[in-house]
Amino acid sequence: MNQTLSNKQLVSIANEFGTPVYVYHAEKITEQYHKLTNGFAKANARFFYACKSLTNINVLKHVKSLGASLDCVSIHEVMLGLKAGFEPQEILYTPNCVDFAEIEAAKNLGVNINIDNISILEQFGTKFGSSYPVLIRLNPHIMAGGNFKISTGHIDSKFGISIHQVRHIERIVKSTGIKVFGLHMHTGSEIKDVNVFLQGLEVMFEMARHFMDTLEVIDLGSGFKVPYNDTDIETDVASLGDKVAAAFAEFEKETGKSLQVWFEPGKYLVSECGYFVVKANVIKTTTATTFVGVNSGFNHLIRPMFYDSYHFIKNISNPKGSERIYTVVGNICETDTFAWDRTLNEVREGDYLTFFNAGAYGFEMSSNFNSRLKPAEVLVKDDAPKLIRKRDEFDDLLRNQVID
Repeated sequence: MNQTLSNKQLVSIANEFGTPVYVYHAEKITEQYHKLTNGFAKANARFFYACKSLTNINVLKHVKSLGASLDCVSIHEVMLGLKAGFEPQEILYTPNCVDFAEIEAAKNLGVNINIDNISILEQFGTKFGSSYPVLIRLNPHIMAGGNFKISTGHIDSKFGISIHQVRHIERIVKSTGIKVFGLHMHTGSEIKDVNVFLQGLEVMFEMARHFMDTLEVIDLGSGFKVPYNDTDIETDVASLGDKVAAAFAEFEKETGKSLQVWFEPGKYLVSECGYFVVKANVIKTTTATTFVGVNSGFNHLIRPMFYDSYHFIKNISNPKGSERIYTVVGNICETDTFAWDRTLNEVREGDYLTFFNAGAYGFEMSSNFNSRLKPAEVLVKDDAPKLIRKRDEFDDLLRNQVID
């Protein structure tokens, strides 16, 4: 597994800031963003960073400096984006199952709004008419993604308005005057086959014909895959970019309508930038297994337990030690196994282990379960590590509690 931060750098950060600690490499985010812009150079494309993957405001500011826009799924992500310096028109808000008051709050902030529910669309159109153009999130009924839990475009998904309800959408548009300037879809994450996007694009072009007078944008969501080990594949964004550009050019030739394509990369931008460094607390041998118990658990990195996700693990304190087989577990009063029967260089109590691909949905999905404290976050830019979130202290556990 390639790494852009060295063992020496990560050990130094662990010694300086303590463990567990999340470490993000700014230049890797930059590299990934440039892969996208270069890959889609032939297309009229715009990229919105899906900030649900990592919302630290310092990361948001770095992403903005690259020229990206921002994709948000809650009103508080919208507010974080504005705080980080994004202009309202640079923010796309795509909520699901929220109260109408939250959508109205986003409207008052002036951001792009993506509506995925017939009821909400009717309420919004009735109240605001044509004065505030919106996007509509459609469910294309395409099964895609690396895990059912992250597949969002299948027939039983809670996301989006079914493409078979287009007549209903048209009735609302006609009766309320609401202007639809964009159509959106997102089939899921960890998509290996670029043809899934093209399959979805065919559906979107067909839906576009119903809104030709006002349509400006087709948003294909994201789901670009990143490699989690040396044999894993990555979405070929250069090939996809060429195919998408050709498809949009053909659509324009056929209809005379020029549309912009939007994407919402999250994991693709920040997964590989992240390292999660933990300390080996204990080595415990049973009749069948040798456990490495570390000073973390699913309260800090839940993906292996929640999604059965693989994270490459490396002993950065003893990288040349003899290889042995370990099961890596956490310190939570629950089954929190990071990896079964994993080959690692010999682990000694006190060694530092690093989990790779920890930038996306690591800290974001963390909690204070077992009254454990959340880790610090460090951003490395120009080889200089900077603390961007302090480690929790005991008083943080009591914050907002009402004590008699």
